[in-house]
Amino acid sequence: MAQPIKDPTPPQPIVWKGRASVSNRESRYNLMRHVPDEAAGEPDADEPRSLPTTEVRIEIARSIISTNRSPDLPFDRSINPYRGCEHGCVYCYARPTHAYLGLSAGLDFETKIFAKTNAAELLRKELGRADYVPALLALGANTDPYQPAERRLLITRSVLGVLSEFGHPVNITTKSTLVTRDIDILAPMAARGLASVMISVGTLNAEIARTMEPRANAPARRIQAIERLSAAGIPTGVIVAPIVPALTDQDLERVLEAAAAAGAHSASYVVLRLPMEVADLFVEWLETHYPQRAAHVMSLIRQMRGGRNNDSTFGTRMRGSGPISDLIERRFRIACKRLGLNPHRIEAHARTEAAPTAPAPARAPSPAPAASPQMSLFD
Repeated sequence: MAQPIKDPTPPQPIVWKGRASVSNRESRYNLMRHVPDEAAGEPDADEPRSLPTTEVRIEIARSIISTNRSPDLPFDRSINPYRGCEHGCVYCYARPTHAYLGLSAGLDFETKIFAKTNAAELLRKELGRADYVPALLALGANTDPYQPAERRLLITRSVLGVLSEFGHPVNITTKSTLVTRDIDILAPMAARGLASVMISVGTLNAEIARTMEPRANAPARRIQAIERLSAAGIPTGVIVAPIVPALTDQDLERVLEAAAAAGAHSASYVVLRLPMEVADLFVEWLETHYPQRAAHVMSLIRQMRGGRNNDSTFGTRMRGSGPISDLIERRFRIACKRLGLNPHRIEAHARTEAAPTAPAPARAPSPAPAASPQMSLFD
């Protein structure tokens, strides 16, 4: 496989209505680069010359359940009905996966969507195998299963139908109110202890959300989705993600308060992650929309990531490290306790802190670390 190469000529930022990316850098696996001749007035071939439109392509997948061995995730399998995501969140950690398709992690990721229309058929075959062992399955671990194309294609809905038929547990993560369309499937599953939903809300500031996640539902509408799902008896929580220091972190308590008032039973958070191309895309976005804050925001991010833009170390990649991360964690824990969110986890943490520590025998293995107060991605 070709090794990734760095783009030597960063493109000029262009702000497109309804898009978060301000560039369309080539795939890091492309062996050739097109460099426009500026002296001759040659346009950049990678940048759209008109308002970029969304193209949904049909993908006939060969398998549908992805597995992982990540020690900091509460699930070992997931389904992503779509590659790419029209929500266009500039910070999305799934953006680099578009490079494997020879496409850009920038505009291509949010305009060239691949829909796995045979997902339900493949899932039925995989769940029907004699050696399949059921366990929690995540929908939305990579790209949003309720992005705009789902309204027409109904792939996620068909997947839920198969999971319901097999009595298979599922947890959904989404930014979309479209999830409420499937209450008729989710509510009966929830009554059997098989379904839960996490709604992602990183900020209640509609202006920041409009530019940072331009085609996702407004934050207020996501809170309304929590209310509708909870009223239907579906265990629903909120993920405050991403927390961006000096930009959205001040909204942490407000998001939790709004979600709790809407009926959320659980909460978690994720600090901004900037893997691979996402770092450059986010910096471009930040310098374009919030130029006076850009240097300060990136300085704080690096303080939380050991001096780097990103740290993918298991255990800290979701929350960061250092004093700023510790402060966010304490704020989150205090707010959850005050609002009655994650009561079972708070009780478990209190028991852990109150338990007396017996002296360890000589040369004995170190005891397992106490459960972290940082909540997992899924409750």
